[in-house]
Amino acid sequence: MARRYIFSSESVGEGHPDKVCDTISDAVLDACLSHDRKSRVACETYAKSNVVVVGGEITTTARLDYVQIVRDAVREIGYVHDDDVFHADRIFVSNIITAQSPDIAQGVDQTEAEGKGHAEQGAGDQGLMFGYACNETPELMPAPIMYAHRLGRELTRIRKTGGARWLRPDAKSQVSVIYEDGKPIGISNVVISTQHAADVKHSEIKSFCIEEVIRKVLPQSMMNGTTEFLINPTGRFVVGGPQGDTGLTGRKIIVDSYGGMGRHGGGAFSGKDPSKVDRSAAYMGRWVAKNVVAAGLAQRCEVQFAYAIGHPQPVSVHIDTFGTHTLPEEAIERAVKQVFSFKPADIIQQLDLLRPIYSKTTNYGHFGKDDPDITWERTDKAEELKQAAK
Repeated sequence: MARRYIFSSESVGEGHPDKVCDTISDAVLDACLSHDRKSRVACETYAKSNVVVVGGEITTTARLDYVQIVRDAVREIGYVHDDDVFHADRIFVSNIITAQSPDIAQGVDQTEAEGKGHAEQGAGDQGLMFGYACNETPELMPAPIMYAHRLGRELTRIRKTGGARWLRPDAKSQVSVIYEDGKPIGISNVVISTQHAADVKHSEIKSFCIEEVIRKVLPQSMMNGTTEFLINPTGRFVVGGPQGDTGLTGRKIIVDSYGGMGRHGGGAFSGKDPSKVDRSAAYMGRWVAKNVVAAGLAQRCEVQFAYAIGHPQPVSVHIDTFGTHTLPEEAIERAVKQVFSFKPADIIQQLDLLRPIYSKTTNYGHFGKDDPDITWERTDKAEELKQAAK
């Protein structure tokens, strides 16, 4: 008998308070890398009401106006309305950034140091990272998170092009997908909560979100008369963004990755330069997993690896294909280790990560995007993996 279950994933819009903070942190990172490719950046942002606090550890030769970077990022998101408490031109910005600890720097730098035991670039911290891919969508991503991201992107596109002037920046989406024997066969539920101007009626918001967003973005074949649509289910969403809730960098790690379908090591991405394996190794894991699936070696693939701070090699590498492999998992793992290098310096080189590309990653997931700058989405190693796994 076929096993049926429902799996749900959520996405959040650019104006969500946590994403506001992610956006600011990645804008700071890109500004640093634009001037100094060797910048070490760990930028954290906090936002509430009309206050933004930017902190963390940054070592760079770049001379930056952090206040202006914050205002420009908030303006691009869309907090520019007269009734916005959190407004690009009226927020108060506090800067409490310091330099990176020299104890951490000596472990990451490609130099010898007492007690380090080598002169290679080491991992910027200990920790475990995961990469995931599956064949449910053309992007080789889980269907629930990709559908949720599509809704959020469309809401933002409409808002920024003036298609619905009552739309405001804060928004969330959620899609519940029906699975049968591990395959997505339908959508049981769609949730959209979008911030709006005070003078628009709930009936207009609901009709618009269903007809102009959901039905135009999600596959019609996945929906039927039993699909439930919940639009602004509280009835009103005027107060939003950092006025309505506190924002903090790095709190949307499941939105940023695989919507809960693949596991997560716990490290956030935004605001971190690629010497931090929380970010770069997670990108590496996605590149590896996607190539395994693209090569036809498995229908689903999860890669896990772990590091010790200052150490140049991962302490473990593990492949799990959830029983969908077409060759023995031992052969796939051997091929992965042959084709890819997991040293932090090699990850940076293989994926060309010392570039100001990170603002492109911040919103609607760090994975599943079609952009030449997002190098971890390439499937350029699929054929080499196939040959190495034989």
